[in-house]
Amino acid sequence: MLNKWCPIIFMLVSTFSLSLTGLVSKFLTDHFEVSLLSFLRFIIPTMILILIFAGREIRWPSRNEQYALWIRALCIGLSQVCFIYSLQSLTLMESVVLFGTGPLFIPILENLIFSTKVQTVNIIGLIVTFGGVLLLSADGTHLNMRFELLVGLCAGLFNAGSQLSLFRISQSRLNAFEINLWSFLYAAVVVVPMLAFSFVEGRSMYQPIDNSAWLVLGALGLLGLMIINTQVFRSKAYHLSSSNSELAPIIYTNLLFTALWQFLFYQKTYNTLQLVGLALIVMTNVVCAGLSHSFAKKFTASSKGSLDNCK
Repeated sequence: MLNKWCPIIFMLVSTFSLSLTGLVSKFLTDHFEVSLLSFLRFIIPTMILILIFAGREIRWPSRNEQYALWIRALCIGLSQVCFIYSLQSLTLMESVVLFGTGPLFIPILENLIFSTKVQTVNIIGLIVTFGGVLLLSADGTHLNMRFELLVGLCAGLFNAGSQLSLFRISQSRLNAFEINLWSFLYAAVVVVPMLAFSFVEGRSMYQPIDNSAWLVLGALGLLGLMIINTQVFRSKAYHLSSSNSELAPIIYTNLLFTALWQFLFYQKTYNTLQLVGLALIVMTNVVCAGLSHSFAKKFTASSKGSLDNCK
């Protein structure tokens, strides 16, 4: 009985950790420039992983593995830069909801890269999601498309690319620890040019507020641990689950936890159009995810039946 609930519990721990990552990142945007916080977001988990697994053998990626890792690093690097940039101007809930649109973009990217067929539900989902973004831009009764909303949507797009590349690298000989270690390290390298550009531009990289240096250090440490925690428990959940479709709805509990942090720490209020926009985006992602998994399950069952008939 306990084994049946373990995947659900692990996924809930993962989504809870992910929501804390967003909350801590939102706090840190008041102190750090975007590129510097993005760099720290990758280099700190890398250092923690190296310390945890010190003395163990870590395999160097092969040429093919390097290619997939660099693609993933580029995608997660750009995704986090867009996400952190949107956090500076948007609310925590808005940024997390836009970042969570990644699954809607996966079929589109698969079509562009692998020439797979895009289901009608995914096209409708993207159209409805963009409509939700337009409603989010509402200022009273007027629509005012903000650049930050598009950047937040780009975070979801690059997140989709990172998931596709993760699937490819997960088929290699590297284990989950090695994949995360190299992905974080390479992503930190990807962000370095942006960091250098910020230095050349003379931007303010760190802004201490009310002698909060120790609080900031604690937040950075918590950020690194939560990032690792999210990946570890999600891997455990998928490993123990019989199918990904069982866990797909639980991923969106991240939005519930985020809504709680939004209420407790920011007390942000939304107008009616913005609430409708948020609801449209969330419901579209949940429905499209459910239908996609349903289609995949039916396809797998029909394929298995065809194979059985051929025996």
